[in-house]
Amino acid sequence: MDTYDVVNCFFKHYKGRLYKVIGEVTHTETEEKLVTYEDMDGILWARPKDMFFGKVIIDGKEIKRFTKVK
Repeated sequence: MDTYDVVNCFFKHYKGRLYKVIGEVTHTETEEKLVTYEDMDGILWARPKDMFFGKVIIDGKEIKRFTKVK
């Protein structure tokens, strides 16, 4: 997925919290792409792009780590 297609969109983390995607940045040393996002308290976060758009296994079931909600 292209991060820029979801800038300002809200995503729900599989644990229930809501986040807004801010954009994508490049790590200065590794050039890894990171998604930057903000929680509802205004705290900024960054996570590797593959991980942000990836899946996790919960109770033996594979689900999206973040699901777009609006």
